[in-house]
Amino acid sequence: MNKYESIIIVDPKVDEAGLKALEEKYTKMINEHGKVESVENMGLKKLAYPVKKNEEATYLLFNFEAEPDYIVELERNYRITDEIIKFIVVKK
Repeated sequence: MNKYESIIIVDPKVDEAGLKALEEKYTKMINEHGKVESVENMGLKKLAYPVKKNEEATYLLFNFEAEPDYIVELERNYRITDEIIKFIVVKK
């Protein structure tokens, strides 16, 4: 298993309960195929440029271990989640 870091940028209109639900959803999903080491809510930050007409957004950082072939599935799930406006997954 490889170590990865993933940052998802969440629409600022999502409330605390929605953020917690997203965090739990992806933690559970990653744990089925690997192991989550940590999740950090980095809070609301100003974006460098507008993304989908948003000037700021909430950042969630996931550090985890997973098999390389699972990353494609994780990114597919990020793309189809309406609350996520941008994401990146990086191998450490």
